[in-house]
Amino acid sequence: MDTRNRTSMNKKKIVAAAGLVAVYNYMLKRKNISKWVKNWIANRNVFGHMSLLRELSDNEPNDLKKYLRMTASDFNNLLDLLRPHISKQDTVMRQAIPPEERLIATLRFLATGRSYEDLKFSTGIAAQTLGYIIPETCKVIFDVLKKEYLKTPQTKKEWKEVAEGFKDRWQMINCGGCIDGKHIHITQPAKSGALYYNYKNFYSVVLMAVVNHNYEFIYADVGKQGRISDGGVIQATSFHNRLQNGSLNLPTNSECDEGLNFVFIADEAFALEKHILKPYPQKKLDYQKRIYNYRLARARNVVENAFGLIANRFRIMGG
Repeated sequence: MDTRNRTSMNKKKIVAAAGLVAVYNYMLKRKNISKWVKNWIANRNVFGHMSLLRELSDNEPNDLKKYLRMTASDFNNLLDLLRPHISKQDTVMRQAIPPEERLIATLRFLATGRSYEDLKFSTGIAAQTLGYIIPETCKVIFDVLKKEYLKTPQTKKEWKEVAEGFKDRWQMINCGGCIDGKHIHITQPAKSGALYYNYKNFYSVVLMAVVNHNYEFIYADVGKQGRISDGGVIQATSFHNRLQNGSLNLPTNSECDEGLNFVFIADEAFALEKHILKPYPQKKLDYQKRIYNYRLARARNVVENAFGLIANRFRIMGG
């Protein structure tokens, strides 16, 4: 490369650098700020909650469990699973936020339901950055854990194990799970009108779930508009589609107690179907129908209790 070409390339680099400086100064003026990163955010190791968490980890494990909503060992196991997926590369501009801090910020958001603007003061991470970190980490948690902790039974043997649990614990035969929906508070989406406004008088999306006898979620669907009834939401799920076309691989009548249908139980909001049971209407109940409603309600409490447990652990699920 001759001297003329080198001089030309140097000039281009100088022009490019000057352009970046000009853009940087323009953005500072437009945002009416005097610095790109606030000092207390740049020094989050000093002003953030990580120092407190290290103290709790060393001396107050019970308080650490309350803060993270899980024990230190559970947190470390979860972090080991997620680390390869949420680790970021450092750059010449700044160091990446460590996986541990990303996970802790996400757990605090789920545990408290606080806004990003509020959460930034304890985490030392800017609200805009939290807006990227938390959704990304939540998606990774789901992708990594779903196969083991949100597994829908696939074989007749697995469905029968669930049914045996309901029979032994709740005296409900041939039951594969309890179905119900829970409304999760949201801020009204832009230009959505009343699509997400529910009968409880707030904006929400619906978490539709199937829960087994041991308060464990075996299917979940979330995101349907709050104005839709539970009966309408379940019909729009992949679970209901598989229930209708017979691809859930449920036990046949000959394989069930008393030769009856293998069923899922639900409340009055759902339609009565071949594989979905609901209570009798409250009018004109005879003794047998009252006993049936009592048994159904007793077994169906597992889904209500499961929602209560998860909402108490993670306040973002409140509704």
